[in-house]
Amino acid sequence: MTETQATDSLAFIATCPKGIELLLADELAGLGADPGKTTVAGVHFRASVAEAYRICLWSRLANRVVLCLVREEGIETPEQLRQAVAAVDWRDHLGPGGTLAVDFHGRSEAIRHTRFGAQTVKDGVVERLLAEGRPRPDVELRHPDLRLHASLHRGRLTLGVDFSGDSLHRRGYRRDVGHAPLKENLAAALLVRAGWPELARQGAPLVDPLCGAGTLAIEAAMMAADMAPNLARERFGFHGWAGHDEATWRELKREAEARASIGRKRCRSRLFGFDESPPALAAARANAMRAGIPALIDFRGASLAELARPEGLPAEPHGLVITNPPYGERLGELPELVSLYGLLGERIREAFPGWRLAVFTANPDLCHRTGLRAYKQYSLKNGPLDARLLLLAIPAADDAQAGAEPAPQPRLSKGAEMFANRLEKNRKRLKKWLKQSGESCYRLYDADMPEYALAIDVYGHRVHVQEYAPPKTIDADQAQKRLFDALTVIPEVLGVAPADVVVKRRERQSGKGQYQKQAASGERFEVREGRARLWVNLRDYLDTGLFLDHRPVRRMLGEMAPGKRFLNLFCYTGTATVQAALGTGEAGGASDSVSVDLSNTYLEWARDNFTLNGLDPGRHRVVRDDCLRWLETARGQFDLIFLDPPTFSNSKKMEATLDVQRDHGRLVRLAMARLAPDGTLVFSNNQRRFQLDADLAEHYEVKDISKRTFDPDFQRRPGLHHVFLIRHREAS
Repeated sequence: MTETQATDSLAFIATCPKGIELLLADELAGLGADPGKTTVAGVHFRASVAEAYRICLWSRLANRVVLCLVREEGIETPEQLRQAVAAVDWRDHLGPGGTLAVDFHGRSEAIRHTRFGAQTVKDGVVERLLAEGRPRPDVELRHPDLRLHASLHRGRLTLGVDFSGDSLHRRGYRRDVGHAPLKENLAAALLVRAGWPELARQGAPLVDPLCGAGTLAIEAAMMAADMAPNLARERFGFHGWAGHDEATWRELKREAEARASIGRKRCRSRLFGFDESPPALAAARANAMRAGIPALIDFRGASLAELARPEGLPAEPHGLVITNPPYGERLGELPELVSLYGLLGERIREAFPGWRLAVFTANPDLCHRTGLRAYKQYSLKNGPLDARLLLLAIPAADDAQAGAEPAPQPRLSKGAEMFANRLEKNRKRLKKWLKQSGESCYRLYDADMPEYALAIDVYGHRVHVQEYAPPKTIDADQAQKRLFDALTVIPEVLGVAPADVVVKRRERQSGKGQYQKQAASGERFEVREGRARLWVNLRDYLDTGLFLDHRPVRRMLGEMAPGKRFLNLFCYTGTATVQAALGTGEAGGASDSVSVDLSNTYLEWARDNFTLNGLDPGRHRVVRDDCLRWLETARGQFDLIFLDPPTFSNSKKMEATLDVQRDHGRLVRLAMARLAPDGTLVFSNNQRRFQLDADLAEHYEVKDISKRTFDPDFQRRPGLHHVFLIRHREAS
């Protein structure tokens, strides 16, 4: 390449994460390019080859830098695509014997697969080279001499030479990425938006209180030390390009190496990364070592509660706290995160008065828990997630004396204070009953206040919170804030750790919904109910394995069961069988039992409950079957039967759907056919508007005992379930 060719202005496009296009345009201008039109996740610009090399070396924000060869409209068919590619003189770009790879993005009606698109582009290159008597190039996907970047969107083809090679966000220092890595160029964009480059020029300090693998701190250190982010990269895409100017490249790299050497020595900023995870800190230190700036960052092991201002920092109030805390993508993660964000605000205000706080999160509502007001927000993408960078001012220590407006504190709203008072009131109301009964699992609150539509159940020192899905008339943001208020209040009032609070959303279930897994923690623990020891799991399923409202029914079964043959239909996790088998007094419990359900998961759970209570599997059997089918084919009689079907089920394992209102007559009759002449069927269901078939009362003795089957913790919801005692009529 001649000197004139090296300085010719050529057309390029730089790609980047969505939301930072304008930042990238400014960066390109600062690196000598002439930026033009911005597109979604990209910026068109003109630059010389030397300037393009400089951009590949120095851009902190770009993903790729592509030399544009074709920009053509009306490309819809494979033939049109191939012809457009074949029109390029590939001798200027691919040397003799060079290898080739094609990255293709987009589609048309006739080109629906990226692999087919890439193959068509390659065919166009081969056609042109063969026509000129050049050999067919080999395809090399990992390390080709020439990597082509092709994009087809709404008939517009953009084709060019990828000067980057691997994406430029891969600096090479990060092999240990931690649990939730933040891409390097996105981290750099956050730092730019937070004003770090200017602060670094002033020698200001930086702190990441939740640093993880250290990406934010490392990118900040490279900015402060004037280090080219891709200085350690050995090969770029342009190295195999036929027009590559090695002398120009070597000069640019020597310049960057000299600037880095000087910058590391002159860097005045002190940078700190805190994390309580030893593996994360080990990864951060290793990453910093590979980045060439280990001495510039002090990584320390500390929890957020232990966060303090590092010794020796200048007294003047300027500096940046920047962090990428957990987002709470799953509802069950929220209790800990509400506490974490509140603690973040508390510790930041105390340790770094007058500084600037930048928080990057996909759940900006959580930032309200910091008690700090955001003065600027930027919408960005973190992978597939919509996220925001919030810039918040930390009040100076002397603001109050100077008469400045006080920063908002993470105080509870009046509604949240009323909610806290209601929890305290309910605890006092239940205190005497809990002491007398010895129960450790109970319902504390059930939408007592309509605006806080939650059901709160206590399981020993753990808490299970179910949020009733708000109607469409309720503002979703307001409902979210109330939930966060409640999750702040619950640990304080009940004296439990936020990690021991589990949240789920309770919506109307149809079919298999109630049985589907919510998580896969496998985290179960033992609770006691009367004489029974039972396994519960608060996280993995919508229900916990123990229906608390049926506690009095299980107690009644235990009282009725001594010496009886017991049948439990739709047995779930077998808790009723355990109570029947144990009994309530010296007479013991059921002589034997059969528990029937269709779910393997719940039958295994039932077996574990049986083992936990020392029940003999020879006397207490579990059967996997559709209860309707089992009743139709079963033989033998039982003295006590518990029939507690779901309100609705359309499990694929069943022969037909089950609707308790429609089908309960048939179920009851089939169960009564298995009931001994002097036996009792306990029929229960949770259909709110349930009406018992009048025909059943004509054939059997039926007694509605629903009102007697609610302990004090459920007496506010007397329609929650219905319970009937059904017996055979005596022969006249």
